[in-house]
Amino acid sequence: MIRYPYRKHNKKSGAGKNNGNSPRYLKIEACLETNLRQIKKLTSDSPDFLMRRFKLGLRAEVPAAIVFLDSMAKTDTVNELIMRSMLSRPSAEVAAEAENAEALYVRIQSHALALGEVKDCDDWSSMMEQLLMGDTIILLEGCEKAIACGTRGGETRAVSEPTTQTVVRGPKEGFVESLFTNISLVRRRIKSSDLTLEMFQVGSTSLTNVAMLYMKNIANPGVVDEVRKRIENINIDAIFESGMVEEMIQENHFTPFPTIFNTERPDTISSNIMEGRVALIVDGTPFVLVMPTVFAQFFQSSSDYEERYDMATVVRLIRYISFIILILGPSLYIALTTYHYEMIPTPLLISILAQRESVPFPAFLEAFILEITFEILREAGIRMPRAGGQTVSVIGALVLGQAAVEAGVVTPLLTIVVALTGIASFAIPAYNMAVAGRLCRFIFMILSAFMGLYGITLGLIALIAHMNSLSSFGVPYMAPFSPFVLESQKDAVLRLPFWMMRKRPKSITSKNQKRMKDGSGISSSDKTTPMQEGGNQGVSAEEE
Repeated sequence: MIRYPYRKHNKKSGAGKNNGNSPRYLKIEACLETNLRQIKKLTSDSPDFLMRRFKLGLRAEVPAAIVFLDSMAKTDTVNELIMRSMLSRPSAEVAAEAENAEALYVRIQSHALALGEVKDCDDWSSMMEQLLMGDTIILLEGCEKAIACGTRGGETRAVSEPTTQTVVRGPKEGFVESLFTNISLVRRRIKSSDLTLEMFQVGSTSLTNVAMLYMKNIANPGVVDEVRKRIENINIDAIFESGMVEEMIQENHFTPFPTIFNTERPDTISSNIMEGRVALIVDGTPFVLVMPTVFAQFFQSSSDYEERYDMATVVRLIRYISFIILILGPSLYIALTTYHYEMIPTPLLISILAQRESVPFPAFLEAFILEITFEILREAGIRMPRAGGQTVSVIGALVLGQAAVEAGVVTPLLTIVVALTGIASFAIPAYNMAVAGRLCRFIFMILSAFMGLYGITLGLIALIAHMNSLSSFGVPYMAPFSPFVLESQKDAVLRLPFWMMRKRPKSITSKNQKRMKDGSGISSSDKTTPMQEGGNQGVSAEEE
């Protein structure tokens, strides 16, 4: 099912608004030369706008022209399927039978064009919109309409392995910057007529295409309507990345935690759509948005469902432990070494005091310096060229850490704690959740410096209360933990076998809950194997 509500969904973006002054919103003239001059004026006579004048009919009596953007249109398609088709003798005979310009327009549109996509343009606004997107415009003398032929092209990146979410086992293809290529990657996985596609244009100047995909028989209609409404309310001149759309449509602006999930893996998007979620694909970016989103979703990886459930459960538990270390590691060190010496074993306490004897800074300042240094190294490794970025991060951390310890600026134990905290952040699959954890880490460090473990406890209470106050398109952010949903615990912290996960997440959708029929799969109670059956039959035969 496909819907293309371009104008309907753009009332506030400015894309279809008539300002009363610009000639772009006027009707197309009947005079061909006037229209061509107007196009040159609107495009500032740009060199990549190409015009080709020709005449139609057996006696070449009807002037016509095509206009296209050389940098956006497929020139081979323009030459083969438009020019050659229109200038052929059968097309000339069709044109000769037309009584007037309107009849010629209809005949060309229905008989002379060997293209799959042909649209009518009644005014300058729609015509320029199609032209700037890469379509080819056909203008006829005496006709107040134009034909837009689907010739959109341009160079695009080939489908390749995702760079941010790699897996050991599973599909190796990721989304690219082409909208329709990304849609095809999803449709290849979900071959169902219930997969609904709605197209929007966001940005009054950029006219960026945004595709919304969902399963109409699974997704919550209220969530779909809310997503549609928020996209309609975007009023900005240009959108270039899905992160801009994410920031415009999320309801929780004052929180470090992401409430909209993003990924560049088609298999992840497809599985989320099948759970009842809505996906937003923005033209020009490989990162696709998914909503509604819950906290547990950021600790799940597509590789969890491609390995055995027991191994996936262990790895997922490691991710949650890593997140706790990321948030509380340095703050616990500060609290214990500053306020709560009695909680440290005596041999370790003696070692820590010996190490801190030559350090001139308090534990908080010492940890803060190390954490900031590690963040600088991390950022430098990301921004540097790929060939040397990883080397700079590793060597820089080793050299600076060793030099800082030898100079007596920091203690070896704190260096280990900070290194463990940094490594723990890389164990979290979602980068934006890892960033949120890194931000919370500094807040807990400040609390522990002032109040020790009491500050950490108060911080945890405030953090849990804040996370419980969040929601994503009406869905509680902490679901299925709060509110507690027993059925959904099968794929939250744990990952149980597929034959036990018979229902979709209840917090996401209440429609079509069952995704597996009763009796599907082989449970642990099905202990009889084909070999055993064959052996039993053999024994029975011998006894007979």
